[in-house]
Amino acid sequence: MELTHTAVRSGRLSGFLREEMGISSGLMNRLKWKDGILVNGVPRHTDYPVRPGDVITVPLDEPEPEYPPEEGNLTVIYEDEHLLAVDKPAGMLIHPSRSRNDGTLANLVAGYYRKTGQKSAFHPVTRLDRDTFGIVLLAKNSHVHNLLQNVPMVKIYHAMVYGTPETMQGTIDAPIARRPLPSLLRYIAPEGKPSVTEYTVLEKFRSCSLLSLRPVTGRTHQLRLHCAHMGFPILGDPQYGTEESQAFSRKFGLQSQLLGARSLEFIHPVTGEKLQLVSRLDARTAAGDFWI
Repeated sequence: MELTHTAVRSGRLSGFLREEMGISSGLMNRLKWKDGILVNGVPRHTDYPVRPGDVITVPLDEPEPEYPPEEGNLTVIYEDEHLLAVDKPAGMLIHPSRSRNDGTLANLVAGYYRKTGQKSAFHPVTRLDRDTFGIVLLAKNSHVHNLLQNVPMVKIYHAMVYGTPETMQGTIDAPIARRPLPSLLRYIAPEGKPSVTEYTVLEKFRSCSLLSLRPVTGRTHQLRLHCAHMGFPILGDPQYGTEESQAFSRKFGLQSQLLGARSLEFIHPVTGEKLQLVSRLDARTAAGDFWI
């Protein structure tokens, strides 16, 4: 894949790359040392004087990842030459770490790209905790990933919670702080970062409820913390659940938190199309039928 632009003015090549083509400084620096920026098919440095009619070409193919590609069941929700959206199951890591180099979503995506002959890389635009399931949006190259950094997104999650909110809809405004290292957990504290979540009760059951959650801010563990803070912790959550919710989860064999990234809405950074993606996974389905 490559990005091209025909100049209609004169100026330095770097100006065209940055302004007309939206190339980030990081990508520009990487390309210029590999003779990866072409003007009329000839490699040029970023200070080259471009004239009207010159054709600028930037290759966007990505190198093979250092971790092993793996074939497996990958649920593709949306795909074009720029983006890939997939469903991540609960219990799966997004990306390999120092302690684990296989079995992650990145390994499956790399295997999918190899199988379909795509020279693309793993650039997650949205991320999920290991035990959260649902939509993960990926850019196929670093250029599109950079374009998406300033694109507003409406993210909707569904969660099965223990108990029921006092009102059918509302806003949770509770700042979140990080616990001292080596803990990776967070907690509600006045000195924390501003954190806001909007919720709507979709269904009520005997001991639990199905909620729609929209994170206005994007703090780590925000939805799990906010639900627990308000008295309706997410079922299956081993870190932030109460003794009652955890006992209830154990009773019905809930092995993972019932929290899923249900839908994602945004404007495509290249085509300008409005996309509304919906996961094929849902918290109510994942819960089974224990409330009946």
